[in-house]
Amino acid sequence: MTTTTTGAEERLGLPPWLVLLGVLTAIGPLSIDMYLPSFPQIERGLGGQPGSVELTLAAFFIGLTFGQLFYGPLSDRFGRKKPLYVGLIIYTAAAIGAACATSIPALIGWRFVQGLGGCAGIIIPSAIVRDRCSARDSARAFSLLMLVMGLAPILAPLIGGALLGISSWRSIFIVLAVFGAACLLAIRLGLAESHDTRHEPPLQLGTVLRNYGRLLANRAFLGYALGGGLAMSGMFAYVAGSPFVLIDLYGVAPQDYGWFFGSNAFGLIAASQLNAHLLKRSPATLLLRRALWVPLLTGLLLAGLAFTGEISLPWFVGAFFCFVSSLGFIIPNATASALATHGQQAGTAAALASALQFFFATLAGALVGLLHDGSGRPLAIVMALCGIGAWAVHRLLVAHHDHHHASTAAASQSGAA
Repeated sequence: MTTTTTGAEERLGLPPWLVLLGVLTAIGPLSIDMYLPSFPQIERGLGGQPGSVELTLAAFFIGLTFGQLFYGPLSDRFGRKKPLYVGLIIYTAAAIGAACATSIPALIGWRFVQGLGGCAGIIIPSAIVRDRCSARDSARAFSLLMLVMGLAPILAPLIGGALLGISSWRSIFIVLAVFGAACLLAIRLGLAESHDTRHEPPLQLGTVLRNYGRLLANRAFLGYALGGGLAMSGMFAYVAGSPFVLIDLYGVAPQDYGWFFGSNAFGLIAASQLNAHLLKRSPATLLLRRALWVPLLTGLLLAGLAFTGEISLPWFVGAFFCFVSSLGFIIPNATASALATHGQQAGTAAALASALQFFFATLAGALVGLLHDGSGRPLAIVMALCGIGAWAVHRLLVAHHDHHHASTAAASQSGAA
């Protein structure tokens, strides 16, 4: 049942099925960013200790990371829609549970379950894109997905703040439950199954583990997945550390913080759309290789200025913008390249790639907190490590792979001659 993007869809730019996938991938940022303004109110309302509400965010990330490893193989075996139904039902029910929570531990538990369900809407769309599109068209589709998904970090805190102005923090989770139910209905009515499961073998744990093992042993897949994941981890370090740096260190008013956050999201969206345009002329692998220089150089510059004490607010803001915007090139191209040769197991490959991304992103966010010393150095260090790691992994694994295949192709042509 695999299809490709039609000429009519290309002229439209954003076909309806791709818009729906973009809405599904927005589950992550909506579930994370919408309730951030409510942390103080939740802490007071549930009688939590200082900092206890942050554990609800960590629980959501843990659920996202590990849940993806299950939905990928399930979507390869049973099709893309059935696991989406299951995940969104769990997500919606958990959002209602979170809205009714009477203690911080209960909210932590419901957020973990919400992550387990919501991750289906994050990784299965990647497999659907791979089902329907060629490698280059996949990279363009992922860039268009980021146009829809990139609006979520801008709108979510504003929606959350507006809800807090007229109701309590519980209304935020009610809205998320309604969003999950609406996604369920949209999938039922507007999304065709894209994966033919007639010849799929029975799902067995040993087979699943072997498939994951083969992917981890594949240098190209690992290089693309880790390269994109480490680059994205730098953005999560920014999310974790920028409130302290901008508000506490440089005196940015809390009500103005959203403008800094939003400008980076706009940069991400603009870069992803430029990437979609450039893909008409250049392969995703080439654009990815060039884009990975941006977080490397930005991170090194940021760390160097932070250690010399010469860094000012404009330098920090400019570095944040460049680093985050570069992900508009890196994430679509890295994802498409990682999935390019794993069409029949696109769900498993997408799950592993995304799980690696969220795993390293969680580590990066935690490292910013662990290194906290009252300055901007910890954030600069972690972002630099992420940029260096992304570039180095791609250089060591993917560049070697590309060189090997180029040499093999040249040898074959020489032999034929």
